Amino acid sequence: MTTTGEDHVPARGGPWWWDRRRGAVLDMSLGAVSALECAAEGIPFARDAGIPPAMGVAFGLLAGSVLVVRRKWPIAVVLVAIAITPAEMGFLLGVVGLYTLAACELPRRIIGALAGMSFAGTLIVTFVRLRQDMVGDGVDLGDWFFAFAAIGSSLGLTAPPLLLGLYVGQRRRLMESLRERADSLERELQLLAERAEERAQWARNEERTRIAREMHDVVAHRVSLMVVHAAALQAVARKDPEKAVKNAALVGDMGRQALTELREMLGVLRSGGEGARAERASVPLAAVGVAAAAAASRAVEDGESSEGPCLSELDELIGQSEAAGMVVDLSVEGEVRLYAAEVESTAFRVVQEALTNVHKHAAGAKTYVRLAHRVSEIAMQVENDPPPVASAASSARLPSGGNGLVGMKERVAALGGVFVSGPTDAGGFRVSAVIPAS
Repeated sequence: MTTTGEDHVPARGGPWWWDRRRGAVLDMSLGAVSALECAAEGIPFARDAGIPPAMGVAFGLLAGSVLVVRRKWPIAVVLVAIAITPAEMGFLLGVVGLYTLAACELPRRIIGALAGMSFAGTLIVTFVRLRQDMVGDGVDLGDWFFAFAAIGSSLGLTAPPLLLGLYVGQRRRLMESLRERADSLERELQLLAERAEERAQWARNEERTRIAREMHDVVAHRVSLMVVHAAALQAVARKDPEKAVKNAALVGDMGRQALTELREMLGVLRSGGEGARAERASVPLAAVGVAAAAAASRAVEDGESSEGPCLSELDELIGQSEAAGMVVDLSVEGEVRLYAAEVESTAFRVVQEALTNVHKHAAGAKTYVRLAHRVSEIAMQVENDPPPVASAASSARLPSGGNGLVGMKERVAALGGVFVSGPTDAGGFRVSAVIPAS
């Protein structure tokens, strides 16, 4: 992984316009060498121009030291190099100036124009100086030789630094572009990781909610019946020992069933947790989004694929409530048929939780369970009369967490159905749900 783009920006540790101290040292060293070179070349220039040598040396020092500002003003450095070309000064100044100019992020037309001016100046000066030297020595090789030699020397002084500067500048820009792309990719990966974490958190929350709802539906009903039977057992223990023994057996059976269902659910949770940990350990960062999406969908798929209760067990469910002393009237309308597993499980849980609420809040009240099989949906309604005078069954004092109705509504809404609950005019309570059949 790369660091962010801000970390790539070099810290300004050098003086003035330099980003780094070593850049300042390099430019000052080049400026000093160029100034010494120009100062040495200023002596013959002063002699040819008829001026004092000190002035030629001073002029050379001043012109050569311009190389120090090559990073700040590369155009000025090249112009100075072109200007002192007739004086046959500034070899290092011209070469380094052209390299710096070509490596800068300047328009190509400016680079081409200045490079052409430098080439033309070097060509003219070289041609004139070479011809004068040859003629002065009494050697006349023809203008074509002087022109060929001038072009060759001009290209040698201009082309290499220009091409090298263009290459270095292009490579630098390419590296910056790749770095920006890497930074952009990292930011996108971080954003994807954040979104994946949000989706994974959502999946975990959904899974927790599903587990809590399932445990509530599985445990609350059986435990409620156990408490009701225990209260009845306490009331009839002395009056009717046979009935007390029967109630005690029912309590034991329900307790064993509740423990079995709890063990099965906890076993699924343990195996699922180990699989999730192994999966998280093997998933790379690049696949975080895919893994989170799989986790989010798995929370729903697990709930749909797991074996749950079905409507064929409704008679047994009502029988358990009747054994606890509740009077239940079951009516079924329409043709009985099979539904999807999640539809049957949800319908069963709605009836189960509604009966559990009757045990908790209206013990002894007559209850009506209506089930309607329609063309494209299944409807169910559980309604109870007002509770009778306090009895032994109602003395169980069953606690209520307030999550039953919420869980039923969530289950029905997850399948696109409608859930309604509330008190009746007669003082009882009604729970109604309609679930699409497909």
